[in-house]
Amino acid sequence: MSTGRVLWPVARVALNVLLIAAGVALAAWVAARLRLVVVPVLVALLVSTLLVPPADALRRRGWPSIPATLFVMLLSSAALAGVIALIAPALVDQVGDLQRTVEDGIQEVLRWLTQGPLGLERSAVEDAVDDAVAGIRDNAGRIGRGVVAGATLLVEVLAGLLLAIVLAFFFVHDGRRMWRWVVSLAPERHREVVDGAGHAAWCTTTAYVRGVAVIAIVDAALIGLALLVIGVPLVVPLMVLVFLGAFVPLIGAVLTGAVAALVALISDGVVAALLVVGAITVIQQLEGDLLYPVIIGRAIRLHGVAILLVLTAGTVIAGIAGALLCVPVAAAVWTAIDHVRRAREQAAVDANST
Repeated sequence: MSTGRVLWPVARVALNVLLIAAGVALAAWVAARLRLVVVPVLVALLVSTLLVPPADALRRRGWPSIPATLFVMLLSSAALAGVIALIAPALVDQVGDLQRTVEDGIQEVLRWLTQGPLGLERSAVEDAVDDAVAGIRDNAGRIGRGVVAGATLLVEVLAGLLLAIVLAFFFVHDGRRMWRWVVSLAPERHREVVDGAGHAAWCTTTAYVRGVAVIAIVDAALIGLALLVIGVPLVVPLMVLVFLGAFVPLIGAVLTGAVAALVALISDGVVAALLVVGAITVIQQLEGDLLYPVIIGRAIRLHGVAILLVLTAGTVIAGIAGALLCVPVAAAVWTAIDHVRRAREQAAVDANST
């Protein structure tokens, strides 16, 4: 066998890998540049997976499409506003209580650092705190510029939110016709495959969003119950944070758990913080071993390493929004690719059989 016959398949595979990597890099660059458009579109698509079924139910009952869509969106907005209205008073009251215990919590941390297993000198710890305060004072200008940047970011977020609401309305109201137009752009012989791939990706995204929502509700309820039993303040806000964190695979639970443990440490001391960490560990173990495989495992056929890489890339490209959106997008894309691959394999089998 000649060397060329051996090297050519390897070179072809390497070339395909390089082309795929270049395509992914180009797509990531475009998404980063157009994130103010891409992120609202993806958010609208994910929200639409929850709004399309009730809107379809109303349409089957004889409602016109536009009133059905508006009713579902207004009802969802009212439900969200109601949740915020329930949370806000508790947040204000409990933050006031928490502020009164911050000083005691700081002293508790200082005692643990100096009298605990670390055995640090109190003067060294106080000097470090003074240096941190001095650093903040010296960098007041940078902090001011950061506030301005934060205000700019807030404007961008509000504009993106408005765009996402408008897009969600059109996706729920006229999404099927829009998809038929997209399918019509493909060559006629490929339209059936493209339509099937899009349908598979939509089903995967719907299953993912619904499944994560169920897991998030269970996590928030269990962790809220544990915090209530332990006596940690800010139970309701922390439950909301846990609910949102469940939509960020792998790291969301760690970050929200750290926040809950920090609140427990400041308010009630080291023992309460350790109890919170233990409770969250047990609940997350239950989620990882039982809930996630049963509810999400069928919807997402991605390895944990792939999820970690996608999560990192999404966070680098679009920050928090990228962390929230990258996994369902990757799962949908992979489902579409897998559908196309299976369709080609079936077409090849059919051609050989004839």
